[in-house]
Amino acid sequence: MVKARKASGKGAKATAAAEKSQGSKSLAVPPKKGRGRKPDPLPSKQEQKESEEQPLLDLGAQKQRWLSFLKLRNLNAEEAAKLLLDSFEYKGLVKYTGGCHCGAVRFEVWASTDLHVFDCNCSICVKKQNRHFIVPATRFKLLKGSDNLTTYTFNTHKAKHTFCKTCGVQSFYTPRSNPDGYGIAPHCLDDDGTMHSINVEQINGKEWEKAMKEHKTIRGMSKS
Repeated sequence: MVKARKASGKGAKATAAAEKSQGSKSLAVPPKKGRGRKPDPLPSKQEQKESEEQPLLDLGAQKQRWLSFLKLRNLNAEEAAKLLLDSFEYKGLVKYTGGCHCGAVRFEVWASTDLHVFDCNCSICVKKQNRHFIVPATRFKLLKGSDNLTTYTFNTHKAKHTFCKTCGVQSFYTPRSNPDGYGIAPHCLDDDGTMHSINVEQINGKEWEKAMKEHKTIRGMSKS
């Protein structure tokens, strides 16, 4: 009977090292990604749309009331915000609409129901009967027709007499007295019953510098 010989020396050590190496490989566990938390699901298209339509402000208890307001008036958030801000900032004022004769130029303007109109006797105002009331630029909005306007200037070129290229009507302009505002022709406003009264003040435009120096309020009429 032949007895198995024991491995000895370097051969035995090499065999043991190989077995150990193979055992280590079989027990190796791949590293985990993260800590086992699943990634958050992406929002659906409907959720993204609803999120984009919601106002950026935290409306708290007023949220449902706000959403009902948008739905009732068929407004988006921007349109509703403008409506409410206009009502607050222009408190006591009303919105007029108007334009030229052919309809190519249209605008809206916020002003009092009782208009203070200037009737100037300078050379150009007499010829075109330029009676107007003055508003800050922030209360005026040109709705359409910017490409259908042309401008006439003379003398100091500070006044911008804008009128429609098609029908020739000047429904608004930039007055020399108030270059940061607009002079609106009351006779070019839509007759919708908004206006209550007109108070006309004569201005001596023939002596313009003197008239402006003596007038106490005209310069401030274009300030917000």
